[in-house]
Amino acid sequence: MEELAREAGITVRTLRFYRERKLIPPPRREGRIAWYDEDHLARLRTIAALLERGHTLNGIAELAEAFDHGRDVGELLGLGAPTEETPVRLSPEELADFFAGQDTPENLAAALDLGYLATDGGGLVHISRRLLEASAALVREGVPLADVLAAARRVREHADALAELFTTLTLGTDRTAEDLQRLRPLAKSVVEAELSMALDRRIGRLAK
Repeated sequence: MEELAREAGITVRTLRFYRERKLIPPPRREGRIAWYDEDHLARLRTIAALLERGHTLNGIAELAEAFDHGRDVGELLGLGAPTEETPVRLSPEELADFFAGQDTPENLAAALDLGYLATDGGGLVHISRRLLEASAALVREGVPLADVLAAARRVREHADALAELFTTLTLGTDRTAEDLQRLRPLAKSVVEAELSMALDRRIGRLAK
C-alpha cells in the first residue's frame, strides 16, 4: 500500500479512504500480503484527473461502481450506445504508445471530460476506434495532443449543431426516430461533401 501511494503521489491515509469508498478494487491477497498492480495505479491516476476537472468523490464513486459492474461505457457517459463507433480497450501503456508519451494528467482529464476516454475496471476504454486512430495520426504529424483535444471540443459543438439541424429537417414532417436512423447516411454524405469542398477552398487559397 505504501508503494502504491508513493507511485500515485498520494498519502497512505488517502489511499485507505479510497479503498473504504470502493473507488479502487481490492488488492490480490497472498496470505497476509496485499498485492497492488498497474491497474490500481491507473485507477488512482484517473481519480486524480477527475478531481482536477471538478468531479466530486461521490460522482467518481458512482463511475467506479458502474465500471466495475460492467455497465456500458456509452451509457455511463450519457452518450447512448454508439451505433457505428467501435470502443477500444487500452492499457495505460498502450495509450502512451498511441500518443507518444503525451498522455499527461491534463490531457487525460480533457479526454475524460470529452467522453473520449473512460476507465473500465483497471483499464481504459476509448469510445471510438476511428477517433482514436485519427487523433494518434495527428499527433504523429506533430500536432500536440492538447491542441487535438481542444479542437475536438469545438468539433463536438459543430457536430451537435449539424445533428440538430438534420433532425429538425427530417422530423419536422411527422417522421419517426426510425426514419431519422434510415436517413442518417444522407446527413453523413452532405457533411462529408461540404467538408471536402471547404478543404478544397482552403487548399486553393494556400496554393496561390
